[in-house]
This record gives sequence, C-alpha cells and structure tokens, in this order.
Amino acid sequence: MEQSLIQYDTVIARCKALFLRKNKDYGTAWRVLRLPSLTDQIYIKASRVRNIEEQGTRKVNDRIDDEYVGMINYCLMALIQHDLKGDDRQDIPLEELAPLYDDFVSRTRQLFMDKNHDYGEIWRDMRISSYTDLILMKLLRIKQIEDNQGQLLASEGVDANYMDIINYCVFALIRLEEK
Repeated sequence: MEQSLIQYDTVIARCKALFLRKNKDYGTAWRVLRLPSLTDQIYIKASRVRNIEEQGTRKVNDRIDDEYVGMINYCLMALIQHDLKGDDRQDIPLEELAPLYDDFVSRTRQLFMDKNHDYGEIWRDMRISSYTDLILMKLLRIKQIEDNQGQLLASEGVDANYMDIINYCVFALIRLEEK
C-alpha cells in the first residue's frame, strides 16, 4: 500500500503541475463551462483512449497518458465547479483555487485508500482497457444524473463518480508507467 500511495502522489503531482501551468496561461477560463460541458470534455478524452485501444493506432500524436492526466484535471475542475455553484466569478485567484484542488485530491486519495483497504490492490491485476470502460460507464452515469437535474433515488451523486474516474485514471497512469 505504501508504494501505491507514493505512486499515487507522483501521478497527482504531475497533474497538479500541469494544472498550475495552464492556470498561468489561461487563468480560470474553464469557469465558463457548465458541469455537463466538463463531463463531455472528459467523455471526449475517454472515448479517444478507447478508440485507440480498439484500433491499435492513432493519427494525432497526443499521448494516451496525457489523456488520463487531462481527465484527472477536468474531473477536478468539475468537482470545483460543483462546489462553487452559485459563485459566478469568472476568475478564481490561485490562492483560493490551489487549496480547492488540494482538498478534492485529498478526498479522492482517501477514497482510494479506503477502497484499496477493502479490495486489496486488485486494480493492479486489471487490464488498462477495463479502466477505460469503467470511466466511460461512470461518465454515462454522470450524464444521466445531469439530465435528471441531480435527482437520485438510490445512487451516488456526481462527486463520487468524478472521484472514481480520477482514481481509475491514476491506476491507468501507474500501470502505464510500470510497463
């Protein structure tokens, strides 16, 4: 478990570094996106990964691991957007944004530790393509929740699904690194 946490933290550090660099370039322009648009951005990336997995080739040079990093950061943006609903500010200062990012990473990491405790490290025995399928399933669930205006009868909300997607992406990045 300790090695997994070190690997987890390394993946997240890579994601956060990119998030912060892009924040310097673009600010929080993503604040204009509604949650369904962020969900669709993640869906686009996951669909590309699946298409490449199935076809075995790609024509755009963007790397698969970069798609997983992008999905992690888009999920964190969605979690932040969801948390800031009702806050119409376009620009969120970095001093406020970075702690929000870290808070959602901390919650998601705790979820990883809790599930890793219960399930063991079974994720290490899974195929990377299964993570892609699970991510797509979670996205379809989120889309249905969004279409139902968040009304649920017996299911977890969008936050739990975004956090699961982050963890599946982390698993994929760890496994890709180990290849």
